[in-house]
Amino acid sequence: MAIMITLLLWGTSHAHEESLVSVRSRPDVDQKFLLIKPEKAVAAVILFAGGSGGLRLTSLFGVPEIAWGEGNFLVRTRLLFADQGFVVAVVDSPPDRIEMDPVWRMSRNHAQDIHAVVQALKKDYKLPVWVIGTSMGTFSAANAAIRLGPEVNGLVLTSCITRSSRKWDIYVSHPDAVIDMDLFKIAVPALIVAHKEDECDLTPPAGAEKLKCALAAAPKVEIKYFSGGKTPVSKPCKAQSAHGFYGLEEQVVGAIADFIKSN
Repeated sequence: MAIMITLLLWGTSHAHEESLVSVRSRPDVDQKFLLIKPEKAVAAVILFAGGSGGLRLTSLFGVPEIAWGEGNFLVRTRLLFADQGFVVAVVDSPPDRIEMDPVWRMSRNHAQDIHAVVQALKKDYKLPVWVIGTSMGTFSAANAAIRLGPEVNGLVLTSCITRSSRKWDIYVSHPDAVIDMDLFKIAVPALIVAHKEDECDLTPPAGAEKLKCALAAAPKVEIKYFSGGKTPVSKPCKAQSAHGFYGLEEQVVGAIADFIKSN
C-alpha cells in the first residue's frame, strides 16, 4: 500500500502537487520517492540522483523534505520536468542501503526496488515510463533498463560515468563503468547528454561516443552535447558545474523532453 503526503509547489509556469510516496518493493523494504503529477501528463520519468543517491526523504507536518541532494541536477530540475508534462518520480535510496555505491546500483535488488516504482506509475497513470540518471545515477538508470526490459520505455543518461575510480570495487571488472554493463540488452530508445566542458574525471565528454556504440540493440540512440552555462561554483564532479549543467537547466530538460515526446 502506498503512503502519500502532499505539498503544492510552483514550477516555472505551473503549480504542481508534490507527494512523498512509499511502495513495498521487497520483503520488509519500502521504496520512497517524491511524486509530482502535472494536470496533463504525456509520460512518466523516474529520476536518479548522483552521488550516494540517499536523499533521506522525510516529511515534517505533512510537508515532504529532502535531507540531501537538493542541488543535484535532476533533483533541482524536477519541477521543470513536470512543466514539460511528465509525471515525475525522484527515487531515494532504500532503507537497507542508505548510500548506493556502483555495486548496489547495478544489483538485482536495486532493480527490484525500481520495478516497484515502475509498476506503481504504470498502474496509476497508464503512461510510458522512462528512466533518467545523472552521474552515479546513470548506473541505476542503465540497470533498470537492462533488467526490466520492455517495462521501461526509454533511457536517458546525463553526465554518464564512463570511467571507474580506482577506489571502487568494480574498477577491475568495469573499468569503463556504465559502458561495461550489459548495455547490449537494452532495446529501447536512449539519449546521452554530455557537457563539452565537463571536467569530472569519471564523466569525460568523449565517453559519450563509446557509450553510444555499446547501446547496439537500442532502436535509436542520440547524443546531445551542451556547452557554456554559469561559472561553476562547485568542484568539477559536483552539481553546480558543467558536470551538473549549471545554468543550462531549462535547455537540457527541454532537449530531454523533446526526445522523449518524439519517441
